Amino acid sequence: MVCHRPFCGIALLAAPAVAALVLLTPVSIPPARAQVAQAAQQARLSDGDKSDSAKPSASQTTGAGNAASVDQANPPQPKSLTSKAIEKVKEVAKSAGDIFSRVPCLPPKGGAKSMGSLPHVASKLASGEPVVIVAFGSSSTVGYGTTSPEFTYPNRLAAQLHRQYPTADITVINRGQGGEDAPEMMKRLQVAVLDMKPDLVIWQVGTNAVLRNLDPTETAKLVEEGIARIQAAGADLVLVDPQYSPKVNERAESASKMVKLLGKVAELRHVGFFPRFEVMRDWHEKQAIPIDNFVIADGLHMTDWGYACFAQLLGDDIIKSVGQIKLGVNVPSNVHTYRPM
Repeated sequence: MVCHRPFCGIALLAAPAVAALVLLTPVSIPPARAQVAQAAQQARLSDGDKSDSAKPSASQTTGAGNAASVDQANPPQPKSLTSKAIEKVKEVAKSAGDIFSRVPCLPPKGGAKSMGSLPHVASKLASGEPVVIVAFGSSSTVGYGTTSPEFTYPNRLAAQLHRQYPTADITVINRGQGGEDAPEMMKRLQVAVLDMKPDLVIWQVGTNAVLRNLDPTETAKLVEEGIARIQAAGADLVLVDPQYSPKVNERAESASKMVKLLGKVAELRHVGFFPRFEVMRDWHEKQAIPIDNFVIADGLHMTDWGYACFAQLLGDDIIKSVGQIKLGVNVPSNVHTYRPM
């Protein structure tokens, strides 16, 4: 487990410039190098490919951004801790802003509701205690489709929380495994999630069940069992449903049933629910964003922008929950749903 503090590395001045050039390229037309990398990666992994067993890299597991390698011929001059801290904050803030320079990340139209309080993690953040967040899921948790590990949703979420709480001790652990769904995830729940002693678990589930034509009702039963175990461990939980994308939409009936069942389970078990499917559909149908701005060429996985906006909206809800706790407000989980419709 790697602890993600906001100032845990020194980045070269060249790194933000390179990142900016990449980020300023329109999302719908990825750089040639990124296309080659994505094509190679697609040959090895698909969200519905059960045979994928690749582990997330260390950079995917950290979630706090990546320090550039040091030029040994021209090592940087020693700087004070304050200077390092200021430079790191500026660097992370610039990276966060550049990804939305072409298309802004807006909340769903129609007055989305908060997904409700996350009392455990919010109380610890509000009181300055260390916080552990585990991102649990399949290849969209791993971050398949991104051009850099920096742009996985757990890494983007970690960067956002570090900007909001620059002195907080926040650890974000990526426990995504490509090709899995509830049956496989339940087998590794103890070791991958519960043994990490999380304060918050973000569980992305259901996409591969739709693609593999698994019974949505059976998936919902397994998810409910997993929720009970996570709650018994004292952690808050947010469920994330399948993504709105061409491949998922090919199985519209199964996808619709899965989305409804996961939302219902979240409501019955009083846990948070982030309806990714509805949020992404809002991007396309109400905000008129082309699908290839947020879904890569395989028709399934998200782009850098898609992951970044998903992480931003999710992080906004976590931050809102902390604010509610500070004000002495604890929104009941039975009115938790983040409903854009």
